[in-house]
Amino acid sequence: MELYDAMRTTPATRAYTDEPVDDAVLHRMLDHARFAPNGGNRQGWHVIILKDPEIRRRVRELYQVGWREYTAHVREGLVPFAPRDNGRWTGPAVDLAEARNTPAPNEFGDNLEHVPALLLIVAELGRLACVDNGLDRQSIIGGGSIYPFCHNLLLAARNEGLGGVLTSVLAREETTVRELLNIPEGHGLAGLLALGHPQKVITKLRRAQVEEFTTTDRFDGTPFTP
Repeated sequence: MELYDAMRTTPATRAYTDEPVDDAVLHRMLDHARFAPNGGNRQGWHVIILKDPEIRRRVRELYQVGWREYTAHVREGLVPFAPRDNGRWTGPAVDLAEARNTPAPNEFGDNLEHVPALLLIVAELGRLACVDNGLDRQSIIGGGSIYPFCHNLLLAARNEGLGGVLTSVLAREETTVRELLNIPEGHGLAGLLALGHPQKVITKLRRAQVEEFTTTDRFDGTPFTP
């Protein structure tokens, strides 16, 4: 697939057919995705491919708990877990204990164990140059050494005729997931990548125009146009 076509037609796909994803295809995708740019070429990612049915079932249960917390924010009109105080995290915006006990049905999450391919993306934190640590705001820069690899996988999936989505909800249960999968100290969950043959191929995506998010010289400068 031509690169620009892939970039414009790669949605977050959460509904898949029952057709399995061949291991050879998955290996080929990983083989190409590994060339993603990353800080210092330290390649701080580790991929756990989840196949065991019992592990998948437990991951689904943990995902559902995180999803309950997520949707509790949405019900209040909030961006889940966003740093609301001018980019600073000041604590939960909702009652998390109540949220965890409030059912939140979700077709994708409730059937997560049946997704054709599940890849847990783990980051070795000591390999990430988080140069915004210590600033008076939420740290974000470390992800720049992990998420290009994740997006390469999504582009590779599109090229292979597959669909996928990178979800971060499982991070809410990171401690339990680390115990379940023997993930050592010093590592964190970057995301869970679900892949499969899409039930519906979506190729028309809605995004803001360049002039809506790009300015010249200053944040409040004139919109950038050619």
